Amino acid sequence: MKIVMLYHPVSEHGRKVEEFAREFTRIHRTEPELVSLETKEGAEMAKMYGVIQYPAIIVTRDSGEHMKQWEGDLLPLMAEVAAYLK
Repeated sequence: MKIVMLYHPVSEHGRKVEEFAREFTRIHRTEPELVSLETKEGAEMAKMYGVIQYPAIIVTRDSGEHMKQWEGDLLPLMAEVAAYLK
């Protein structure tokens, strides 16, 4: 499984997303990939998954198959995201 967090690093939610990723890595031993929406890769990924609110967390299988996504200021519980790792 792969966890991607799309966000604007220089914004009101930038620090919150980075802290979530750091704590998630510490607790679940899996590091989410942080992708800036200010990059071409981030913009293309947001378009591909139909993301309209930020930050967004996208969980995919290693094959790229979309599993789940969350969007908006209210981040999901880490346990909700970790459930998709099993």
